[in-house]
Amino acid sequence: MSLLPELRYPTVTEIVAFARALAAQHPGLCALRQIGVSRAGRPLHLLSVGRAQRAVLVVAGAHSNEPTGGSTLLAVAERVVHERPLRSGISWHFLLCADPDGASLHVTPAPRSLFDYHLGFFRPAGPEQPEWSPAVLPPDRLPPETRALTGVIDELRPYLQVTLHGTDLGGSWVQLTKEIPGLAEPFAKSAAELHIPVETGASDAAGWPATGPGVHVMPAAGAGLAYPSLPADDARHSTWYHVHRYGGLTAVVEVPMWASDLVDDPAPHPAPAAAMRRLADRLLRDTLQVERVLSDASPRLEGVDGPLLRAARWALELVPGLAADWTYAPPAGHTMAYVGSVDAFARRLPLRAAAMLLRVLQETDDQAAPHLERLVATWSDAFADRFRARWVPLEHQVEHQARTVVTAALHARDGSA
Repeated sequence: MSLLPELRYPTVTEIVAFARALAAQHPGLCALRQIGVSRAGRPLHLLSVGRAQRAVLVVAGAHSNEPTGGSTLLAVAERVVHERPLRSGISWHFLLCADPDGASLHVTPAPRSLFDYHLGFFRPAGPEQPEWSPAVLPPDRLPPETRALTGVIDELRPYLQVTLHGTDLGGSWVQLTKEIPGLAEPFAKSAAELHIPVETGASDAAGWPATGPGVHVMPAAGAGLAYPSLPADDARHSTWYHVHRYGGLTAVVEVPMWASDLVDDPAPHPAPAAAMRRLADRLLRDTLQVERVLSDASPRLEGVDGPLLRAARWALELVPGLAADWTYAPPAGHTMAYVGSVDAFARRLPLRAAAMLLRVLQETDDQAAPHLERLVATWSDAFADRFRARWVPLEHQVEHQARTVVTAALHARDGSA
């Protein structure tokens, strides 16, 4: 498939320029300041609108391969500036990009297809992700991006943090670290109006209770993990949970770049355990193909290091434990939607590792690059075909995510007043 997006995703430089212009146009209302620097020395910027003590913090760019959030952040900021009721008793604070180093490496601002998207793909290894590094690193080794984010949370003590995420292919869903009463209905209505499917069985929220279709609330402390091999996937160890020390909560709003109408089927799967075993087997087979390329190329890559290669290796290392979870653990969900979400996950992980390894091989002009490029193309097309991918217009991605941010802020404010 080849569907040209109507618009493109802005760069970090463009996002900062927009925020700077907004602050210059409304000097009594807006302020832009630097709150830290990345590992590579890139500035981390915070745009603040209003001065009320009760604060909402909106975070974009935590995952570099999820670019919708930057556009959404700008849309919400502009709306807050021009709609006084949204500032009633609330100050709004926007972290323009939590990981500018990662954003500099994900280089598909206007992907025409999933293959095009993966040709420029980058998502850091877990220890290098600002929101997730506390789950895998001791406090004295946290990256500066994480320290900047938690520092802002400590300063603002927001009643709500909204972090803007996305998926390459699937539907929309929300993860909450505490319930926001009344959110599910307007979330579903917005998705329906914009023809965006609600992902009712998202594997990212496996085992989380739902307050409505696609709206998941983090389980109570002590609840078992759906995927025991991924203890770092426990949100309680991430920066999402940092706001809880101040009585706040975090909402993670996910929107798809390409939609699939196959991800919202709540019907029971006829044989979930057998399906999960088949998906685990395919995950292992696909991963082995990437590992063979990496093993063959490793002698030629001696001395080569960098975030792309580290991220590819990290993704491959997750596979054995995850496949075992799917094979031997009871399914965390029994619906068609959940098994479909795991199917997407099983395709996504080796494809991403292959895509990042491909970029390394291309940079070194390695002889294995053409073979790996064909594999990335084949898997990308199969992923799109299996889920009947259709491009979600960028303005619809942004509008749905922005509506959900505003709705979450107002409902959380009213519920905690």
